[in-house]
Amino acid sequence: MLLSPVALTVVIGLLAVFTPQDVPFSRLLPAAPALAASVWSVRATLTLGVICLLPVIGFALAFSDVSAFYTAGAIVAVSLAAAYASHLRLQREHTLAQVRAVADATQEVLLRPVPARVRNLEIATLYLAAAPQARIGGDFYAVADTEHGLRIILGDVRGKGLPAVGVSAAVLGSFYEAAHDAPDLCRLAHRLDTSVTRYNVDVPAPDGAERFATAVLVEIPPTGSRASVLSCGHPPPLLLHRGDTRSVESAAPSPPINLAALVGSDYHVEHVPFTPGDLLLLYTDGVTESRDDKGTFFPLTTWTRDTDTTSPPALLDLLHRALLRHSGGNLNDDIACVAIRNAPLRMPPTG
Repeated sequence: MLLSPVALTVVIGLLAVFTPQDVPFSRLLPAAPALAASVWSVRATLTLGVICLLPVIGFALAFSDVSAFYTAGAIVAVSLAAAYASHLRLQREHTLAQVRAVADATQEVLLRPVPARVRNLEIATLYLAAAPQARIGGDFYAVADTEHGLRIILGDVRGKGLPAVGVSAAVLGSFYEAAHDAPDLCRLAHRLDTSVTRYNVDVPAPDGAERFATAVLVEIPPTGSRASVLSCGHPPPLLLHRGDTRSVESAAPSPPINLAALVGSDYHVEHVPFTPGDLLLLYTDGVTESRDDKGTFFPLTTWTRDTDTTSPPALLDLLHRALLRHSGGNLNDDIACVAIRNAPLRMPPTG
């Protein structure tokens, strides 16, 4: 792309030299600086315009060709316009770079970096925003190492893209504080519900009554061989246990965050085995609702069962590639995943 203006200039120049004079290919030379404006700086664009202009003026003076002077005038006019267009493009690129930097900083505030390992637990995350050029969206996750054990939340705000970021921020801000104070997952879910309700009051919107989030909360104690899972209207996690893959379905439904007052505030926690070697995969519905060109949903459970690795980073990397292949690169919803593996503690080397 960077060399395309040079290539175009060379091609036009060769055609002008090796074809009869009655076929004036030189009149195409203004196209070269016009193309340069899309990829080059202002100075480089003007320089190419001068390079195209000089031989045309020389030809016009040598052969007293009036039409060549018109071509020279066109080169000058197009080069000046191209230089201005290049200036505007560079300004827009600078602005876009600043916006991306702000988005990256916002994402780091909302989605804080997750440690790769906490005690005997290996952790990996995957986040893909569906909105074009967006780095953040309506899906969220967070991890907190508390005295109750490792607590994890992964969820999905109704809607997608940037309009859902405010609700995500309210949920995550509450989680980072309440995860350390709430004695159990039910109390933690109550705190999150209250925070989003207050957010809707403080930040009213026409669709405020429909602003809610589904989420799954997980608690893995420092000792023991089980995990607690509370699903607030969210797709069930997948548990890879002793070579088998199963969904952690809730025996009774729990309300999504901000809908407890409407549908009831009873929360139900499931306890599942989580022994060394087991892996728990949390995901948002952007994964399972990803479609191929025939409209077929991505078969996450089958895919997970057929995947050999239980390394969280490797598993999510393979999942990312599989989703792109399945959807043809067209992911229509935000996607977030967290994979947690119970691995043996690393013993320090003996001297």
